[in-house]
Amino acid sequence: MTFIPYATPRMAGDGRREANAAAVLRTVLDHGPLARSAIARHSGLSPAAVSRQATDLFRHGLLRELPELGEGGGVGRPQVPVDLHLGASHGPVAAGVHLGVPASSFGLVDLRGRVIARRTMNHVGADPRVLPAHVSRELDAFLAEHLDGRPLLGVGAAAGGWVDPDQGLVVRHDALGWFHRPLAAELARGLGRRRVRLDNHARAIAQSEILFGRPQARRSLVHLFIGNVVDAALGIAGVVHQGPGSAAGDVAHLPVPDSTAVCPCGRAGCLEATASNTAVGETAQRRGIVPEPDVSLVVDAAAAGDRRADRLLRERARAVGRAVALLLDVLNPDLVVVTEQSSILNPEYLEEIRGAAVDLSHVCDDPERIVSPHAGPATLPVAAGTVVLNPLFRRPLQTLQELSWPGGGALSTSQNADKPG
Repeated sequence: MTFIPYATPRMAGDGRREANAAAVLRTVLDHGPLARSAIARHSGLSPAAVSRQATDLFRHGLLRELPELGEGGGVGRPQVPVDLHLGASHGPVAAGVHLGVPASSFGLVDLRGRVIARRTMNHVGADPRVLPAHVSRELDAFLAEHLDGRPLLGVGAAAGGWVDPDQGLVVRHDALGWFHRPLAAELARGLGRRRVRLDNHARAIAQSEILFGRPQARRSLVHLFIGNVVDAALGIAGVVHQGPGSAAGDVAHLPVPDSTAVCPCGRAGCLEATASNTAVGETAQRRGIVPEPDVSLVVDAAAAGDRRADRLLRERARAVGRAVALLLDVLNPDLVVVTEQSSILNPEYLEEIRGAAVDLSHVCDDPERIVSPHAGPATLPVAAGTVVLNPLFRRPLQTLQELSWPGGGALSTSQNADKPG
């Protein structure tokens, strides 16, 4: 597998120190555990710069030495490997919460984005006005049960719709009826003022792919999220595009060729009206496949051998593939990541998406460019945790300062926020 590095700008003073710390941390993420000399070779930094930054990162508890893996018997000082300080050894962790419809998911992830614990919280029929308070109470109990002494970097939250991460706002979430809702602040209040960062779930998954997924994602990717909410994200050179007002990614009304599904906007053939979980669930109930409009029941029925459920999921997969073809032709990314429940659980549905996309695309004849998220069924909690981890890997020293992290020694197990979001 070819390593595709992040760009590391040359800076002076504190900017150079920050960039060098980020280069060391990301090199260990990609290649660790490895010796300091190997970090210098992979990152392009001098051995002296690596030693300085590694000392900083050790002091902050982000790196650790693994003397048991050191190579002895040679001339000179043994090469002691360095690795990220991972959760299993009481290293720092990030919490993630995805607020969805009709369920939310919680997770704890280590510095490699690996899941330590996760849980799903169903809230069918819950009042959206009080949902954040309900979710934060359950998340607080989840953290109390699973942190087990590990220091918590912060809480990442992800939600569908138009999200402004700088303000911690859900600007618009039609399915939940939220408009200009200060979701990050609401969650932080329910979590004892722990620091909460918020982003759109499609952007969060895209950033998770860039940080922890396939190397091609660092060049360019499009992520398409198909749930009750349908949206997308674009990443170029390791950066996920937000656009003015952080409004990028609304593809709910992208036209799907051959679809006649009527959309609330008044038109026919819009992507969300054709392929969302809501649309598929309602179609399945109307056809008598399931007793209630729940796409998970459709997926379960197909897995149990119900041919009608399988046929419906293949119909959706082909509709998603037609939308993917449009995105491929417009943006031509190295990778298209599709988050869609049935194709994550069963690769046959991913093949349907790939087939329809390649058949219709004018620029892509390689179905391997279309993939499911690297984290599989844990995609949503991992992505939410990445909302915290991404700034840490890009600006480790600045991010720890923003989190009011101790300047040295072991990390604290409870960090409070001055300003959520």
